[in-house]
Amino acid sequence: MSTRLVVHHLVAWILLAGLSSCAVNPVPTPGAPASLGGGGATGEFAGGDAKGADRTAKSPDATAGSDTSAAADTAVASFDMTTGAEDASASETLASDPDAATAGNTGLTQAGAQDFGLFRQLLESGKIPSPNALDDLGFFAEHKLDYPDPKCGQDMCMHALLGIMGNMITGSTCTLVQIGLNTPIQVDKLKRPPLDMVIALDVSGSMQGQPMQYVQQGLQQMLDHLQKDDLVSLVTFADGPTLVLQSKGLTDKAAIEKAILQLQAKGQTDLFGGLFQALQVASKMQKPGRQTRVVLLSDGSATVGLTNPAKLVSLATAYAKQGIGITTIGVGKGFEIPVLRDLAEVGAGNFYFLDKLAAVKEVFTEEVETFLVPVALDVQIDVQVADGYLLGGVYGTHGWKGGSAGGKISIASLFVAGRTAATDPLPGMGEGRRGGGGAILLELVGVPGIQQKGVTKLALSWTHPLTKVVHKQAVQVDGPIAPGAQIPDGGVFSHPTVEKGFVMLNLYAGFQLACQLALDGDTGAARGVLEALQGEVGKWLNKYAPKSDPDIVDDNKYVSLFIANLKQAANQTPISKPPEPWPKD
Repeated sequence: MSTRLVVHHLVAWILLAGLSSCAVNPVPTPGAPASLGGGGATGEFAGGDAKGADRTAKSPDATAGSDTSAAADTAVASFDMTTGAEDASASETLASDPDAATAGNTGLTQAGAQDFGLFRQLLESGKIPSPNALDDLGFFAEHKLDYPDPKCGQDMCMHALLGIMGNMITGSTCTLVQIGLNTPIQVDKLKRPPLDMVIALDVSGSMQGQPMQYVQQGLQQMLDHLQKDDLVSLVTFADGPTLVLQSKGLTDKAAIEKAILQLQAKGQTDLFGGLFQALQVASKMQKPGRQTRVVLLSDGSATVGLTNPAKLVSLATAYAKQGIGITTIGVGKGFEIPVLRDLAEVGAGNFYFLDKLAAVKEVFTEEVETFLVPVALDVQIDVQVADGYLLGGVYGTHGWKGGSAGGKISIASLFVAGRTAATDPLPGMGEGRRGGGGAILLELVGVPGIQQKGVTKLALSWTHPLTKVVHKQAVQVDGPIAPGAQIPDGGVFSHPTVEKGFVMLNLYAGFQLACQLALDGDTGAARGVLEALQGEVGKWLNKYAPKSDPDIVDDNKYVSLFIANLKQAANQTPISKPPEPWPKD
């Protein structure tokens, strides 16, 4: 066994032994190759880059309704929460009627989410994904989490939910604070300002065939979901950029459709030139009272012109400061994850991947009505951890900066999530899962011997996208047992949805660890992790059968597929079982 492999095994199994109690996320390997196929594959990894990650059930909700004059205290089922809110304005809302401000319970999703579709596609094609093909923010966004009703009186409310349980891979105790953000705005009553949208479309040779067909179908469907005052421009790029259409409305729908259907793929990829021209067009279209956004469709792989990804990100950042957002949609085979992910994140947008025909409708129709309109901007969440705990990790966001005692989460923008219930996929979408909303999960490690119930304090501030008013909310989380105390069988959860969040985090950790172990050449250890996880997730699903959560059911399907791919890998090593996971029968 190589020295490098031994070191990575030591890191992985030390983490498994409980130094990181909720989730296991070994250090990514610099210079990872790009694809590991099934069967007689040569040991290459798929869908990743060498870029390492730079970031570390049964009681009612215990978050009190907000009060603009004083904080309200409440204690529910041994969980004590305090919530206060400050607001410099009346209840401005993006909703189209006054009743919508209190009628809904809709999840919110963060800018920069990396679509889970690529990870799924790699497994379905018999490959073993690279660790960088999976992103915690994007994975969590495909899980609908039913948070308590948003009763803080504003367009966005924060909930802090507590869960304590043994993790599903090794059984070591996990204390989890789940931050949920939701809105009373109903998706079907969402009223957005008129939109000036510039479509920047890659028509290089790599887009030939199925990728171009997906794009053409998707853009046609997108037109049906635009409003009468919206304007569309189209910039294509291959060897260089071309302005095909400028400021066309739905009265010109036939001309727009004709231009889309006449697109042909050939040549190289001047990604910088295409994005630059699209942003210039968008800048000229900007008017007060309207929203301006570029939708970039590409495989993200620049071959001519300026090819430095840092230059692309700098370009997007400069225009984002002018109020021009960017949403990226990945298509094609030579897929560059970091480029499209980073462009979406700095451009206050989302990152999608067209992995199958069904995704065309899912992304271009249901999601177009939500990902183009932010509900909140410049979101800041200050995290302060109580003396009895250390902060072991923060998952479900790219904006964390801090240490073991706390820090700050910064999110450029939040969008309405399309799904309305955890028990159902998107309407008419079969297994479609995009638009779930997701969560931010704080992994805490208890310090034995400190007899206090305080867990964490959270302070939220955000800017309303229309009024520019800054809103604030504060939440304190106290637990029912002292840090490091014995937990009861079945765990302790302040709300049912934090139990799903716990399972979701364990699945993400298991996927990541299996990817890393397989990348290091130990397919047997990767199988051991996934098989242990699969058994515990199966028990959890059986506990709630026949009303098992469809998101977790689908996740477990990909655990099985991952195991099957590992069995077919060329390099087979003995199965290494982790310690018996919790809960035990």
